[in-house]
Amino acid sequence: MTHELPALLYDYNALEPHIDEQTVRLHHGKHHAAYVAGYNKAESMLAEARNKNDYSLVKHWERELAFHGAGHYLHSLYWENMGPNCGGQPDGALLKSIEERFGGYDRFMAQFKAAGAAVEGSGWVLLAANHRTKTLDILTVEKHQDLTLWFVTPLLVCDVWEHAYYLKYQNNRAAYIEAFPQLINWKDVMQRYEKCR
Repeated sequence: MTHELPALLYDYNALEPHIDEQTVRLHHGKHHAAYVAGYNKAESMLAEARNKNDYSLVKHWERELAFHGAGHYLHSLYWENMGPNCGGQPDGALLKSIEERFGGYDRFMAQFKAAGAAVEGSGWVLLAANHRTKTLDILTVEKHQDLTLWFVTPLLVCDVWEHAYYLKYQNNRAAYIEAFPQLINWKDVMQRYEKCR
């Protein structure tokens, strides 16, 4: 199976003024594309190892598969989670679950932002549906796959790697995270939530 870079559902400048066109072009066309290429390479090398019955580098290629595969899937979700003329807050069952779990939308968003700002190094902050506890969780992920919790489905992700914000916000991750809610495509997030229920 060959993985491909998904096209954006909006123009590169559509997220301005919160995320600038140059950042979106670099982030999507270079960074995300590199994860797709790395994912394909890892799968190819693992297939070659199986064909040759030579697993001497299996640890390396399994790590590459996890890193690039998770990077590809999280970025794909990230682009869908945002959009022009979005923001606000969710409604319906997702809002009810947020209120029950976090004590209200504002408390949820405060924790989401704080968690994203606290990620050590590069990574992500996620709102996830936990299939074991039947609740929502806010999780942080280092790199793309470290600290992953099993039995969850990411619903909303915010990329807090520097390439997501450095051109506009420089080293001020907190300012980028503060602007991120203005871009959240809650319709997309709510559809994901409904599929998990």
